[in-house]
Amino acid sequence: MHFRAKPLVRDLTVAVTAALMASPVFAAGAATGGDEMQRWGTNMTQGVTAVSREIYDLHMAIFWVCVIIGVVVFGVMFWSILMHRKSAGVTPSTFHESVKLEILWTAAPIVILIGMAIPSTATLFKIYDTSEADLDIKITGYQWKWQYEYLGEDVSFFSNLRTSQDEIYNRADKGEHYLLEVDEPLVIPTNKKVRFLITAADVIHAWWIPEFAVKRDAIPGFMNEAWAIVEEEGVYRGQCAELCGKDHGFMPIVVIAKNEADYNAWLAERKAEAAKIKELTSKTFTMDELYARGETVYQSYCGACHGANGEGGVGPAMVGSAYTTGSMEAHLD
Repeated sequence: MHFRAKPLVRDLTVAVTAALMASPVFAAGAATGGDEMQRWGTNMTQGVTAVSREIYDLHMAIFWVCVIIGVVVFGVMFWSILMHRKSAGVTPSTFHESVKLEILWTAAPIVILIGMAIPSTATLFKIYDTSEADLDIKITGYQWKWQYEYLGEDVSFFSNLRTSQDEIYNRADKGEHYLLEVDEPLVIPTNKKVRFLITAADVIHAWWIPEFAVKRDAIPGFMNEAWAIVEEEGVYRGQCAELCGKDHGFMPIVVIAKNEADYNAWLAERKAEAAKIKELTSKTFTMDELYARGETVYQSYCGACHGANGEGGVGPAMVGSAYTTGSMEAHLD
């Protein structure tokens, strides 16, 4: 006995299909990389490097292969359930195995997997090819900050969270880049191959910038490598992507990509600062010079709380304090 779908069932099927095709969810999925998808944040970012875009294209290609496979498999399954249900009086067939069909559904997945593996392998080779870099930067993770060292340039600094405690504890409105702002961003040149040498000093961290398609574990005693050629100037933000303790959520990453001229100017300024600090640390100061420098430091960083003359204010008084009149060793302790 053969079964034909009733007009009502056929009409419902067409209506449901049309509704799904017109729905915002389907439209957002179809418009990959579009404004709606970006707003929802449900897809990978295309990034600002050639490798990140290649990864995105590979991701989308495999995604649509999976969608097509899913549509075919579930389509056949639901068609079989609907068209051959017992309640419609359908008589089950009595055929046995089909060698040709079994060969087909064995060979088809193999071909599909090989088709996925070839471009994936080529992309993996590119991801891990850190040779011929124009700039090497050593990145060290600490609880809970990052240290950046420009190898061969004598420039090194720490990068800490800049978000205020008032924002964190809801005493002030949260800024646009809440928990994604730092006091010292990493600066790199555009259109140059930058190699990142990533490690850690205490526990396992992970250095992650989505727009670069770079995510590497920072492991104590071990050096992981990654690289990026950023083609567009801008500010790019990331976070530690490995649970590393109570302040794991408070160690963001900010990278500023500058054109070569601006980067060289920035690097020259930082090298001059480093040279000045090196000169100061190697210099022997007289007591009067030390007093003068100490006064400058105090007025710049301490006076606002402890008073211009140490008489106190927002902070406790320093005049007559055991900390100021005690031994220098106590300060270090």
